[in-house]
Amino acid sequence: MSDFTHITGRQIAAARALLAIGQVELAKAANISAPTLRRIEADEGGMKNNIAAVCAALIEAGVIFIDSNGNGPGVRLRDPS
Repeated sequence: MSDFTHITGRQIAAARALLAIGQVELAKAANISAPTLRRIEADEGGMKNNIAAVCAALIEAGVIFIDSNGNGPGVRLRDPS
């Protein structure tokens, strides 16, 4: 399991918005409950395995997480080609 502790809830919410999917859909893809996803997105934290599952589902869907490199963390969509 990769280390996703640097990923913020706001990045997860932004990634979900880029994919135009709802919390319930992402929670199902990550095999967690929607309330758990809501807590993660609200930056209330969460169990490492749940955060990793959400990040893995988003990456599988085409999201790239961008580390904070002086300009703050972010997300973008992978080039589909």
